[in-house]
Amino acid sequence: MKIQSRKFAVAPMMDWTDRHCRAFHRALTRHALLYTEMLTADALIHGNRERLLGFSEIERPLALQLGGSDPAKIADAARIAAAFGYDEINLNIGCPSDRVQAGRFGACLMREPDLVAALWAAAQSAAPEIPVTIKCRIGVDEQEPREALFALVDKAAGEGCRTFIVHARKAWLSGLSPKENRDVPPLDYELVRALKRERPNLKIILNGGLRDLDHALSESAGLDGAMLGRAAYQNPATLIDVDSRVFGANAPAISRVDAVERHIPYMETMLARRTPLHAMTRHMLGLFNAQPGGRAWRRILSEQGVRTGAGVEVVRAAMAQASVRAEQAA
Repeated sequence: MKIQSRKFAVAPMMDWTDRHCRAFHRALTRHALLYTEMLTADALIHGNRERLLGFSEIERPLALQLGGSDPAKIADAARIAAAFGYDEINLNIGCPSDRVQAGRFGACLMREPDLVAALWAAAQSAAPEIPVTIKCRIGVDEQEPREALFALVDKAAGEGCRTFIVHARKAWLSGLSPKENRDVPPLDYELVRALKRERPNLKIILNGGLRDLDHALSESAGLDGAMLGRAAYQNPATLIDVDSRVFGANAPAISRVDAVERHIPYMETMLARRTPLHAMTRHMLGLFNAQPGGRAWRRILSEQGVRTGAGVEVVRAAMAQASVRAEQAA
């Protein structure tokens, strides 16, 4: 499958965007590009590949986010990912966690644009049939953002990279936690837009601090797309309008209930493979946020979905209660 458009994507998020989350998001949007959690090159080379890389065809178009700092290992991991059928490989040059820094990858590589370019070249050479992209910050610590961002982009572009997803914040590698690094450093969307203006031949995707679909579309005007993270996960109904508003799909927007009905066959398949229900429903808790019946939906899924042997009847019961509360509030 070729990626038709990068106008909208759901960001890779550790502990969140696993295969069950992605299958649920695909029930809400047919066209958004979805990403895996970040996986390290070492994990793919030495770990259980089916467990780490397995996905359902319904998740596509689907990109793998890859972390590492050794070009040879990145190349090996890229070959493995390409053989599994991923539609894109994305290099993580933005994660600020201590664990990632200890492995000398993620945001600390903002200081090493030559190495980033070598990593990209190694991955693309190993997986020539699919695009390799880069997700980065605008700088780290005391770096001057414009200088750091342009240096990294220009080095990687010199090797042939054409797509960059830019989280429009610095990362502070000491003094701020990963959570604080998602909120505390100020956003600089204008710098990302300047990058696009001055490097018009590159595809530049905006990420970081985007609150909802309206905000994403507004701030990414003039860019090649937007990537939504926590807002899409915590309020998944945000994705319902993506196909019509971003991709111009003619089909009418689906409802929350329609999305759940779409998703139930997937859940039934996974339950038959002995996947616990709560492994799937944990990603669905925010679907009715700020809606009448939202509390009942979350309560039933949280209390009953964790029970041994719980099945889709729990989801249907939660949906029925949410509908009743909605009718009562109408």
